[in-house]
Amino acid sequence: MDKRPVDVVVLSDLHLGTYGSRAKEITGYLRSIAPQMLILNGDIIDIWQFSKHYFPAAHFCVIKEIIQMMSNGTRVIYITGNHDETLRRYSGIDLGNFQLTDKLVIEINNKMTWIFHGDVFDNTTRGGAKVLAKLGSTGYGMLILLNRMINSGLRLLGYDRISLSKKIMDGVNKAVAKINDLETIAAQLAIEKKYDYVICGHIHQPCKKRVSTERGSVTYLNSGDWIEHLSALEYHDNDWHVYNYDVNMTAADKAADNRQAVNVVSEEIHFYINSLAV
Repeated sequence: MDKRPVDVVVLSDLHLGTYGSRAKEITGYLRSIAPQMLILNGDIIDIWQFSKHYFPAAHFCVIKEIIQMMSNGTRVIYITGNHDETLRRYSGIDLGNFQLTDKLVIEINNKMTWIFHGDVFDNTTRGGAKVLAKLGSTGYGMLILLNRMINSGLRLLGYDRISLSKKIMDGVNKAVAKINDLETIAAQLAIEKKYDYVICGHIHQPCKKRVSTERGSVTYLNSGDWIEHLSALEYHDNDWHVYNYDVNMTAADKAADNRQAVNVVSEEIHFYINSLAV
């Protein structure tokens, strides 16, 4: 398959190690692109729900594909999230083309992009509420299994599939977003810091929108998830774009077009990037 060249790709909320993770689709997407930088923005391996009894070969394939990309020259930056917060004690690790951090600021073509998972603004992931959040995460995994059984029956009867998990998750996210105003808070802080873009994950809602206040404006983006939306953020043609993976897309549709390389400088992490060029 011809790989599509992309300057930077941001993925979040893969939740590998859970029943809901769409590992085959993730691998298909990774095999279709050739990014100069891959940013994994939290909740990649779901340590909250990790079990030695469930980590199928398809999930290992995702990790293998990422390692292969690193060996081919792609710089991989892993930003920790709440489901993989255990890794935060190791933040600052720098191993060749792999770095682990809690947040990232990069300068691309003289524009600053601030990237972090987003759970820092979510009250449901801290204190006593964190226990309920973990229980809810387990229940969500069970809902995914129930949803798959229902869809199997619907297919036999000739009906279209439904997504109970998406309906529930959308409802929960609307409530969480209203209470915590993650998008607004992140955008306001980014404006104060004079950033041009702010990128989060966490709430499983792919998004790109302009947020303005009396102090200025910023472009807020969210990379979505790989349970329901199969979405990513891609930087090419001098701008960030929301990308939605199409499982029916042919290799010809994914064929590459040449794009100009860009310069990237890293700020709030433990290493320095001079250029994305390999």
